[in-house]
Amino acid sequence: MGHRGNGDKRSSKEEDGRVYSHGKKEQKAVYCEKISPSERRTLWISRAVIWITMIMVIFPALWIVMSSFSAGDSFFLSSLFPDKFSTEHYVDLFRETNFLLWVWNSLKLCLIVAVIQLVLTSLAAYAFARLRFTGRKYGLMSLLVLQVFPNSMAVAGYYILIYKFGLVDSSLALIFVLAGGSAFNIWLLKSYIDGIPVELDEAALVDGANQFQVFYKVILPLAMPQLAVLFLFSFIATYSEYVITSIFLQTPGKMTLALGLQSFISDQFAAHWTMFSAAAVISSLPIMVVFMCLQRFIQNGLVAGGVKG
Repeated sequence: MGHRGNGDKRSSKEEDGRVYSHGKKEQKAVYCEKISPSERRTLWISRAVIWITMIMVIFPALWIVMSSFSAGDSFFLSSLFPDKFSTEHYVDLFRETNFLLWVWNSLKLCLIVAVIQLVLTSLAAYAFARLRFTGRKYGLMSLLVLQVFPNSMAVAGYYILIYKFGLVDSSLALIFVLAGGSAFNIWLLKSYIDGIPVELDEAALVDGANQFQVFYKVILPLAMPQLAVLFLFSFIATYSEYVITSIFLQTPGKMTLALGLQSFISDQFAAHWTMFSAAAVISSLPIMVVFMCLQRFIQNGLVAGGVKG
C-alpha cells in the first residue's frame, strides 16, 4: 500500500508537473527592449506623419460625404457635420440628370478597355520574360521612357487625328487610344512572370505543348493575382479619365461619368457643388465593388509583383 501510495504521489507530482509545464508553454514571453532616444524620436515622427497623411486623405472625403447630405446649395459648411441632413441632392441627381447613363457608359468603357489592355499587357510581358528576340533588351526600356511623358502632351496630336480621319464622337477610337498597352503594367507583369520557375515551361514543352499553350495553360493561371491587380489599375484609370475622353466624345448620350461630373462645376454662373458631391459619393461605389471582388487576388499580386533583381 505504501509503495502504491508513493506511486500515487509520484504520479500526482508528475501530473502536477505536466500541468505546470503545460501552463508555462501556453504563456507568451514578452520581451521589453529599450530603444534609444533617437529611435524614439524617429518613431514619434513616423507616427505623426502617418496621422497627418490619414487626416489629409480622410478629411476631404468626409467633407464631400457631409456636403452631399446638407440641405441647400452651400458647399462651404460652417461645421463638418451639417445642421440638417437631407437627401434632396441625391433625388435631384437621378431626376434632373442622366447620371445612370453616365455610369453605364463609363462601366462599359472601363470593362472593354481593361480587358483589351490586359490581353495586350499579358502577351507583351510573356514575350519580354520568356522569348528571345532582337530588341528585347532595350525594347521595354524604351516603352518605359515613353511612359514618362504625360498623356496631356499628346492631346494636340489626338485632336488633329480626330478631325483628319473623321473620328469625332467615336467610342471605338477612344477605346483603341485608352487600351494602348501600358509599359508600367508590362513591367510589373514581366517581373511577376520572371518569378515563375522556367522548369514549368520546360516540362510543358516536353509534354508536347507549344509556346502559346504554355502561355495560357501554365503562365496565366499562375499570374492570376497580378492580372487582377493590373485589371484594377486599368479600370480605375479609365473610370476617372477626363482629358482624352473630352476630346473624342461630344454627344451628351455618350458622356462618361468624368464628363458628367465636370458639367456640374463648369457652369460660369452656377456651380452645383452639392450635387457634385452626391454624384461623387455614388460614383465611388463601382470601384469599391470591383475592389472587393478582386480583394483575395490583389494582396498576393501586390506582394509578389514587386520588381525582382
